[in-house]
Amino acid sequence: MAAKKTAKKTAKPETKPAAKKAAAKAPVKKVAKKAVKKAAKKPTEKPAKQVAAKKSAPIIVARPSNDVIARAAYLNYRRRVEQGLPGDSRGDWLEAERQLAGSQD
Repeated sequence: MAAKKTAKKTAKPETKPAAKKAAAKAPVKKVAKKAVKKAAKKPTEKPAKQVAAKKSAPIIVARPSNDVIARAAYLNYRRRVEQGLPGDSRGDWLEAERQLAGSQD
């Protein structure tokens, strides 16, 4: 049993904890410096050819539901009546559609 203990003791390298920390930090600093250099070399703006060559998916704009438009038209009606402005329900409805179409952009 004594032989096993001596074999374990001789197998361990004798290094101080400070030496281990210094050895571990050195490669990390080199890697960090390389990363900074690579980031500095990369162009910040892409050429116009690459941007223009990409195809974009068609944009589908959903029309608001009639319930949403009706609610907005009612609020337009209330505002119009409180301010004493002339108008009718059709104008309130069209104004509501215009407002909702503008808010989706």
